Amino acid sequence: MWAIKSPTGVSWYLRSRMRAAVVRSRRPGYPQTMKPELMEFLVCPLCHAEMTLTIGTETGGDIIDGSLKCTKCAEKYPIEDGIPNLLPPDMRQ
Repeated sequence: MWAIKSPTGVSWYLRSRMRAAVVRSRRPGYPQTMKPELMEFLVCPLCHAEMTLTIGTETGGDIIDGSLKCTKCAEKYPIEDGIPNLLPPDMRQ
């Protein structure tokens, strides 16, 4: 995959793919839940390493409950009601 780096460090290619995923999820009647396709864009907010997905409940390809785990620092991030909580551990309630 080729990419043109922007001043922010995010490639034009990745930004366009992320934008397409967000636009699809905002269509009327389209549930706003975690999608497995978004895993290629998600990294650990603490150490920027890749994360692995553990699915608890899945409905029609949408992840309702589960968790994301960093492959480097082993921090876990919950997915509740289809929304991944990527806040650092000390900022979670």
